Amino acid sequence: MTAIGIIGSGNIGSQLARAFAHAGHDITIANSRGPETLEELVGEINAATASHGGGGTVTAGTVEQAAQAGDTVVVTIPLKAVPSIPAPLLAGRTVIDTNNYYPQRDGQIAELDDETLTTAEYVARHFSGATVVKAFNHIPSDDITGQAQPSGTENRRALTVHADDESAKGFVSSLIDEIGFDPYDGGTLADSWRIQRDTPAYGPRFTAAELEAKLAEAKRYRDM
Repeated sequence: MTAIGIIGSGNIGSQLARAFAHAGHDITIANSRGPETLEELVGEINAATASHGGGGTVTAGTVEQAAQAGDTVVVTIPLKAVPSIPAPLLAGRTVIDTNNYYPQRDGQIAELDDETLTTAEYVARHFSGATVVKAFNHIPSDDITGQAQPSGTENRRALTVHADDESAKGFVSSLIDEIGFDPYDGGTLADSWRIQRDTPAYGPRFTAAELEAKLAEAKRYRDM
């Protein structure tokens, strides 16, 4: 059992809370509006987890509490809001970055527009004292619980994981496997441009072999 913080209670955050709790992890989830706004979500997840014979629990907390709940914290908020989280809160932790860059929502970010940085590298630059792992950015939120399958299932859906730290990458890969997907090592944070929005692997369901082929097809935005 691992204590995991989740900052962001939207579509991805709430589904990851369900999946991680069902797998036996204890979750502290937070949003910008305060713990009291999460009571219904937390109650629903805990009731569903208990009805399946136990597992972990979900607790609503502040952003600070979620950031310090354990050694692993998921940051799943709009990219434009990432700088609003004080970087020292997550120093020394593994940060799972689920973000995508949508200029119409996030505004123009020069380093992402000219591809000086990948989205993951942009997040890692802000959380410079943390170890950032890119994951869960290319799966529709409902599929996190809707398409999960036991390990060893034939043609199981695969999800990429990118990191510059092999130990952190391995840990997040084990979480991906636990909640129902084959982890696929996509390389470093610099390599993660291959799974950003509008690339061939972004969105649809692919097995590991199919995902590998789609990643190879990816082109830089500047070359499209």
